[in-house]
Amino acid sequence: MRALTMGSLFDGIGGFPLAAERYGIKTVWASEIERFPIEVTSARFPSMVHCGDITKLSGKELFPVDIICGGSPCQDLSVAGARAGLAGARSGLFMEQVRIVREMRAAERERGRAGAEVRPRYMIWENVPGAFSSGTPKGEDFRIVLEEIVRICYPSTIVPRPYPYVWPAAGAIYREQNFSLAWRCLDAQYWGVAQRRKRIYLVADFASLSAPLLLFDMVRKEET
Repeated sequence: MRALTMGSLFDGIGGFPLAAERYGIKTVWASEIERFPIEVTSARFPSMVHCGDITKLSGKELFPVDIICGGSPCQDLSVAGARAGLAGARSGLFMEQVRIVREMRAAERERGRAGAEVRPRYMIWENVPGAFSSGTPKGEDFRIVLEEIVRICYPSTIVPRPYPYVWPAAGAIYREQNFSLAWRCLDAQYWGVAQRRKRIYLVADFASLSAPLLLFDMVRKEET
């Protein structure tokens, strides 16, 4: 079985690549614009290619990978910020992540790949819990996040807001046997970090129903 590969968007100092390396996943390329984080990851992951500004990248031209991950800027979603939401210049960069995934998958199909062979097979998104409540009406931004990811495979899908418009801390979406998405809010204090730091982690599988298994069952094994 070949090793999985990954591309890291909004890479920062390489948190996702570090975690991936511990499980035998090779990060092939990364997107980051700040000089110091690039220097850090260049030292830690010398074989990882730095591709620069996400807004200037094309999913069709990037080297195809199995996983595309990214923690898009959170300032516009955070309860400590101005709450501009996905309409903000920073948190709105989430749409660039979706665009790159969509473009890469389209290019893969043009090359003759189909089903589970189309890359990226998986998408990972990380952000602050404020995403659950930002937007108008309240919680609209997280609804858009879910809808845009599902639409990578099912373009006409509409994801409704939950009643009474409060998103649960964990959940999942399935489509037939060919798509699954799961999210979960995790707190760093339970993972060996001496601070409370909650974050939403979302996993999408574009070819099967494995996303809840990956995020719930496998993470539970790590917790124990």
